Amino acid sequence: MDISEEVEQFKILEDKIDKLIDYITALKKEKEGLAEKNQTQEERLADLTDQLENSRTAKDGVKQRIAALLEKMEQIDTDFREE
Repeated sequence: MDISEEVEQFKILEDKIDKLIDYITALKKEKEGLAEKNQTQEERLADLTDQLENSRTAKDGVKQRIAALLEKMEQIDTDFREE
């Protein structure tokens, strides 16, 4: 192998290394973007979970109030029957 061939081989190697560095840089940026997206989704999930829990709590409260109202209506009905 003469010097010009060795120089060409080093140039090819250098080009491949540069492409590899660019690829790694792109992957790092993609990873950062995905990490940010993941964090956003986790925050959204936490918010939705809180909303769901609040809805369930409110629903349970409504059920209890409806049950109490039905009991009152039944008591009124019972009182009227006794008269």
